[in-house]
Amino acid sequence: MTSLSDLPIRDDLRGKKPYGAPTDPVRIQLNVNENTHPIPEAVATDIVTALAGAVMSANRYPDREFTELRESLAAYLGHGLTADNIWAANGSNEVLQQTLQAFGGPGRRVLGFPPTYSMHPIIASGTGTEWVVAPRDPGYEITSKSVVAAIAEHQPDVVFLCSPNNPTGTPVSNDAIAAAYEATDGIVLVDEAYAEFSDRESALALLEGRPRLIVSRTMSKAFAFAGARVGYLAADPAIADALRLVRLPYHLSALTQAAAVAALAHAPEMLAMVDDIKLQRDRMAASLEALGFTPVPSEANFVLFGGVSDPSELFHKLLIQDILIRDVGIPNHLRVTAGTEAETTAFLDAMADLRALGRVDK
Repeated sequence: MTSLSDLPIRDDLRGKKPYGAPTDPVRIQLNVNENTHPIPEAVATDIVTALAGAVMSANRYPDREFTELRESLAAYLGHGLTADNIWAANGSNEVLQQTLQAFGGPGRRVLGFPPTYSMHPIIASGTGTEWVVAPRDPGYEITSKSVVAAIAEHQPDVVFLCSPNNPTGTPVSNDAIAAAYEATDGIVLVDEAYAEFSDRESALALLEGRPRLIVSRTMSKAFAFAGARVGYLAADPAIADALRLVRLPYHLSALTQAAAVAALAHAPEMLAMVDDIKLQRDRMAASLEALGFTPVPSEANFVLFGGVSDPSELFHKLLIQDILIRDVGIPNHLRVTAGTEAETTAFLDAMADLRALGRVDK
């Protein structure tokens, strides 16, 4: 039987493993930062109706420019944006991939600040872009001084800034983003996948007059749309022109476009669950601290907590209780998604029980 090593695969892909979080079937799944709240029934009904309409014309190619979706996304984001400022793709990962296809590639480099979203270096590798890294400041922050120094050292063609950052939940200030932009002639991309869970000003406020700045978003998190795969960005219209050069024809299906437009028409109802998620996030952080752990202040829909002597052991003890969280590879840390009130309670009760029984050593 032929194995992967027998094939003439690219040398830089040999020995690598595909990205993927554990998918154990469990009762409480809090490991991949999904919005665990269900889509409201009335909204789901309208989405299904929109999908039915799209199916009737599925014999034809979809709108290649996904015009209605771009108009809907621009209206949702505000900040004076129009459809010309918007680009969308199959999840924000494809947005990032297309960005590096257009502005990265062989002989070019993208700068990141680990620990950060684990797909950033994978997408860089897949596009032949060199992944270079710089350290974060204490508390997993990135300051104006440190980002400017990193850009001066590495001279990247693209800079990735994740705000709020995954897996730490920490933000990057708009001052630091503006400083990064001024320090490079390349592209600065701010990955705002978790922006709706933060109360601070979005990098969208910086777009005017900065044609090399990109703000990437997703509908997977706040909109509970992970299974629909809709990501998008806001930027100068010239950025969308560049991405048209590398996108595959008709890359967004008619069904994807219809579902996303219908969901955006119900943005207030879809986002009503965000406040509850933030409440559960803060509740988890306070409770974990009371149990003797060290949660990192988070502006996302998850909490990274330290003070874990053996992350693998605690991970498996929770898994035995049908609770799945995430070991992100940071020593003595684990990450847990803020779920519903019931899911959060189950996780915290399990943590308290393990602590009381002496089965969790901080």
